[in-house]
Amino acid sequence: MEKTDVLISGLGPVGAALAVYLGRLGISVMAIDRDTSVYPMPRAAHLDHETMRLLHLAGGAEAVSQASQPLSAYEFRSRDGSLLMGFKPGEVTTATGFPQSSMFHQPTLEHALRARLGEISGVSARLGHALTSYSASDDGVIAGIAGPHGAYDVEAKYLIGCDGGQSIVRRIARIELDDMGFDEPWLVIDARLKDGRERLTTIGLQHCDPRRPVTSVPMSPGRHRWEFMLRPGETPEEVVGDEFIDDLLGPFVDPASVEIDRRAVYRFHAVIAKEWRKGRVMLAGDAAHQMPPFLGQGLCSGTRDAANLAWKLAAVLQGRADEALLDTYQAEREPHVRAITEMAVFMGKVVCTQNEKEAAARDRDMLSKPEGERFVVMPDTIGLASGVQRGDVLAGTIFPEPWLETGEGRKRLDDVAGLAPILLFRDGGEAAASSFRAGGGFAMALSDPSLLDEGDRVKSTLADSEAVLVRPDRYVFGRGEARNLLAAWNAYLASGTSPA
Repeated sequence: MEKTDVLISGLGPVGAALAVYLGRLGISVMAIDRDTSVYPMPRAAHLDHETMRLLHLAGGAEAVSQASQPLSAYEFRSRDGSLLMGFKPGEVTTATGFPQSSMFHQPTLEHALRARLGEISGVSARLGHALTSYSASDDGVIAGIAGPHGAYDVEAKYLIGCDGGQSIVRRIARIELDDMGFDEPWLVIDARLKDGRERLTTIGLQHCDPRRPVTSVPMSPGRHRWEFMLRPGETPEEVVGDEFIDDLLGPFVDPASVEIDRRAVYRFHAVIAKEWRKGRVMLAGDAAHQMPPFLGQGLCSGTRDAANLAWKLAAVLQGRADEALLDTYQAEREPHVRAITEMAVFMGKVVCTQNEKEAAARDRDMLSKPEGERFVVMPDTIGLASGVQRGDVLAGTIFPEPWLETGEGRKRLDDVAGLAPILLFRDGGEAAASSFRAGGGFAMALSDPSLLDEGDRVKSTLADSEAVLVRPDRYVFGRGEARNLLAAWNAYLASGTSPA
């Protein structure tokens, strides 16, 4: 029987990112997927700057950056075109250096992640192989897998279900879903622009017309997506016809100027798994949660799952942390996912109003506010509420990424630190830094001449503190005296409880 540290069921972008993270941390991984190739059509469309940073750690951001375009605004407009609410990028460069919002091409990301997988020893990707069953014990999991040459078993210490909304891992574990009360059918149309045209617009639009709500968003250069809410009585078979689609597209674009790549009816759900971990079995991405697309946070949330889970699994498997640390996975990630999902549901309800009187009341209420209150800077997503030092206003926020001057030229801090926790310190913290390095951390003095702190972002983060400790998933763990931070970090690894 074959053995591996971690078996991942599902090799979409979340499963692939998780496999890369674990492989880079020295964990043996077998990742399986029932399909034999990357799905050729884009599904997810949006990445925020924090997720781009995490994907850079997985080796996918450079390819995505070359096949994406920033979003200049995201607007919700009434039937007559009045601005109900909207979001625009901030004027200041993001803390990560990536665009605040990027509209991207998902297959490009998946190919890049799978190429990175192939470069990591100890990681095996098996396409055309599907999980059929498993039994879990306190010591691990025995999984049954169907491959192109027959069935076989694999023994793993942990099984991670990254296998989508219909997750077989979740079903076998009998994990129930918390339904947040949103379930609407939409027709999704992905199109390529003809004659070399790169874009119709750089603005994402929610057309809040009660006769038929419509989403219109640019994708990667040369591509565009429309989503049309189905009316009562319309069937999936009816709405995917050429003539029907041409009528839908007519008010927005000349149908002859685009080539349709995909037409499909989806139900936009809002559900969250009640358990993300059952012993040696865990869920990530759509297997753990699904949200309406109105915030573009589905893949972003799954990538955050992978980044949170990977370093904890590695720490436990390598004996640097107690298994109780894995209980923090859902405790830290679910509040983040739930808050984002609730906001996406709110936005969806604004968009999906089909009652004329309710839509008119919605418009009057929203338009009664000054435009300055309706059109605001895109907010960053919320940070962590646990797993960080209490009482520190910056704990749980994303740490800004500086550049380093190396013998090979300028590099991002993440390129040098990898997936290790980071300690940046002022004079006086060297003793704690040495201990931190011995435990696998990356430590650097703020006075190091190779640190290029443009805009003094790192100095501003430290403020008057001696040091700042950053988690491997790039959230600020806390600030203070270096030795106290290290003690709190070690206590967190040992117990999984948030430091005081």
